[in-house]
Amino acid sequence: MIQRLIALLFLSREIAHREHLRTRSYAQHMALGEFYEAVVEKADSIAEAYQGRRGLIEDIPYLQAPGTDIIDSLERQLAAIEKIRYTAVPKEETAIQNLIDEAVALHLTALYKLRILK
Repeated sequence: MIQRLIALLFLSREIAHREHLRTRSYAQHMALGEFYEAVVEKADSIAEAYQGRRGLIEDIPYLQAPGTDIIDSLERQLAAIEKIRYTAVPKEETAIQNLIDEAVALHLTALYKLRILK
């Protein structure tokens, strides 16, 4: 399940980067730029910490983009991350769960900026 969690973060980056390049809104351009640069670092931190504790992660899948627009896509990915986080990483692994919290917070902040700061 950790493979899917990392794949969701990679997909978030991909979707945000593409939307960053095509938006006509300066505020969205900046919010998405911040997001896609940071989310890949969060994914990397989670993966490395997990591998330090549990061994190499094999075969991270490629996922298809959910949703109809960037906000819908990020909301769906956030929901999926929150749904699988405790099956991907046990609750007792608090250091890794804290890194996942940071990825969740990053999604929430991006959603705020995309919804409110136009």
